Amino acid sequence: MIASLLIGAISLATVFLFGCVGEIITEKSGHLNLGIPGIMCVGTAGGCLGASVYMGALNGATPSYPILFLFSSLTTFTFSAAVGAIYAFLTVSLKCNQNITGLAITIFGTGLTQFMMDNVIDRSQLFAASSVLKQGLPFAENLGWFGNVFLSHGVLVYLAIAIAVAASLFLNKTKAGLNLRAIGENPAAADAVGINVTNYKFAAILTGSGIAGFGGYFYIIDYIGGSWENASTIEALGWMSIALVIFTLWRPALSIVGSILFAALYILAAKLPGFVSGITFTFTSVLKLFPYIITIIVLIITSIFGSKNVQPPQALGLPYFREER
Repeated sequence: MIASLLIGAISLATVFLFGCVGEIITEKSGHLNLGIPGIMCVGTAGGCLGASVYMGALNGATPSYPILFLFSSLTTFTFSAAVGAIYAFLTVSLKCNQNITGLAITIFGTGLTQFMMDNVIDRSQLFAASSVLKQGLPFAENLGWFGNVFLSHGVLVYLAIAIAVAASLFLNKTKAGLNLRAIGENPAAADAVGINVTNYKFAAILTGSGIAGFGGYFYIIDYIGGSWENASTIEALGWMSIALVIFTLWRPALSIVGSILFAALYILAAKLPGFVSGITFTFTSVLKLFPYIITIIVLIITSIFGSKNVQPPQALGLPYFREER
């Protein structure tokens, strides 16, 4: 039971991890992007389009793992970053309300993805693409339970972890990361010392959106094996990714552990009735609420203590007007 839970949790956690890290990078620039669920949906459409186009062009030939991975990753990032660019233009250039813009992006992204998956993308190609991309490391089966639990996943799982670590190092160990954090705390002060606030904001939003898009693509192409039902499931996971940002205190490295915990609680609700008799539907439904309950508890605790290290960026959600500096 524990091994099965860990394998499933690590896999599902990848969806949360991509979305969470993408939103952390965006919020570090002072922008609360509630469009992340929609952007994850659009990333799904972009990645699935790239995968289906490549698989369809083979005409039965053996697919190349590197080409399929790179091409579908490029389309995933491009589509999700493009929607992020719309959000950035509206909130950075036009100073639109970030909350309303984000919600509009989520509605737009969900609808666009459903349309593309139903009318544009050849979904029959996704099963074959999934069988290629979800292959684990070749030596995993020779390492017993350790290999099965930690090394049997597709390359996107390890890419998510690498991005989280890289984002943590970027934000804490580089000058550009320090500049980005300064903009999120006090854009006027950052502007006064010569930091290009607009460029940093656009770069952070586009990069964060591009990363988040991989969460939705991974869910379809790896976690559920290339099948498709509707975009609402990915949207729901996107909201959990935003909640995870608060739980992890805006720290990308901590989001690795947090995403696995969220995923384990989510999966436990589905797996527990199969291992323990007498589990009611009400109990499993309450169990699915635990990630949100934990997030609320963390939010309350951090608000009580008030330490700056556990607070969101000070300028989060506030438009920056250079003329008021």
